[in-house]
Amino acid sequence: MNFLCASHALDGSLSCNFDWLQYFDVVVTGSAKPGFFHEENRANIFEVEPESGMLLNTDNGTPMPQVGSTSPEVLLKGLNKSCRVFQGGNVAHLHKLLSIESSSQVLYVGDHIYGDILRSKKVLGWRTMLVVPELEREVKLLWELRDMRKQLRLLRNERDLVEDQIHHLKWSLKFESFHDDEKQKMISALGELESQRDQARLAHQQAQRECHQKVEDLPFSIRLIFHKIWGQLMKTGYQNSRFAHQVERFACLYTSQVSNLSLYSPDKYYRPSEDFMPHEFHILPL
Repeated sequence: MNFLCASHALDGSLSCNFDWLQYFDVVVTGSAKPGFFHEENRANIFEVEPESGMLLNTDNGTPMPQVGSTSPEVLLKGLNKSCRVFQGGNVAHLHKLLSIESSSQVLYVGDHIYGDILRSKKVLGWRTMLVVPELEREVKLLWELRDMRKQLRLLRNERDLVEDQIHHLKWSLKFESFHDDEKQKMISALGELESQRDQARLAHQQAQRECHQKVEDLPFSIRLIFHKIWGQLMKTGYQNSRFAHQVERFACLYTSQVSNLSLYSPDKYYRPSEDFMPHEFHILPL
């Protein structure tokens, strides 16, 4: 925690202290996860004196007079600190120490989809945030390619539209009766549409090659995150990847680094974005 939170000297040296405790209300060490997350775990909870490392007895987190102590100093010492440090205990102790009445009041941040996010959400009912460090560079790359990706989407829609028209004409010619001149016009129109389809397909393939080439031309630190064959972390082709489905299912929020929370108020309520079915995409409200 000194490495993460403390200030570094100009020569790069780091002095170890407990200044980082100011950022927290409660710190639990020696929690023995995953047993800590089970309320039936009967582990005792002790308060820790950081400077000496001494363990102080508590009554489920409430300070107790220490054996042999006749003065209330030790008892009051823990109450006057802005951050209290404990060892052991279980999740029920943590809820009591933080005055948590409902599990949904807790946002648990972790970087392991099963060890952190799945367990804390399904067992405890906590809100969850998954840290995905790769997202930061991936978002940069998506921003660099935003215009090209829009062009690819338009070309794909154009090809789909032409193919629908081709299929409609083919089925009409196959199952309906037309005069020879009408039939000839439809065959001619079909040939023109097939030519348009081929041109749209070639334009789409060319745009894809240019997109891949642009990725190759970007700085290595940015393009490294896109696999040259599999592509994006959260995509397999045009669909969400298996990992993306797990993130959507188990994580209430996800971000590249937990410090992004500092950009928002602690009281902010995070609402989910609206989900759309395929039939809704073309009739979205303004």
